Amino acid sequence: MAIIETEATLHEAHRDNHTHRDVNGGWLRPAVFGAMDGLVSNLALMTGVAGGNVSQHTVVLSGLAGLAAGAFSMAAGEYTSVASQRELVEAELDVERRQLRKHPKDEEAELAALYESRGVEPRLAREVARQLSEDPEQALEIHAREELGIDPGDLPSPTVAAVSSFGSFALGALIPVAPYLLGASSIWPAVLLALLGLFLCGAVVAKVTARTWWYSGLRQLLLGGAAAGVTYALGTLFGTAVG
Repeated sequence: MAIIETEATLHEAHRDNHTHRDVNGGWLRPAVFGAMDGLVSNLALMTGVAGGNVSQHTVVLSGLAGLAAGAFSMAAGEYTSVASQRELVEAELDVERRQLRKHPKDEEAELAALYESRGVEPRLAREVARQLSEDPEQALEIHAREELGIDPGDLPSPTVAAVSSFGSFALGALIPVAPYLLGASSIWPAVLLALLGLFLCGAVVAKVTARTWWYSGLRQLLLGGAAAGVTYALGTLFGTAVG
């Protein structure tokens, strides 16, 4: 009796401890990368403009314009991309739906062969395929998952994708502008705040990777800082040449 209880306890502990990371990143990945994109691109834009030795008003205006233009561009691009992907998936689902309606036995045999190829005993594979094929919608869902790698009931929304991209990009792009809106008179407070934001974004990204938070944060800080430094140098060069 004690042995059975011990085995049950070990089994329960193993089940509780057997967890995995979310390899797709869920909502966190696109949100953080959208914010990071806005932060890096707007920081680079503002430092490039500031390098040209222009007025504070021009730098702020450039940052706000970059925020608006980038956010709308991201939203439009994401909407078009997701809508196109969804339309393609729906077209393929229609093809599969027609095949299930016109050739049900062939589709059932195809499903059985798929299970056999994965090691299921042939007789059992045929029986499983037969039972699953009795419901047309369930059959469509299974064929879609097995052949297309998609879930028909969980297709992405173009509108949600566009709004999310707009919001995350705008939030990131606002960070380097914020010091100016709070009274800063030079680019350096904006740079420092943006670098801090990059480090934090990188640290958050570590939640969906195998890297440590400080490594991921430092890597993003260095990459964003390098982009800002290059554009500042180019802005100085072009400002001198034009001036």
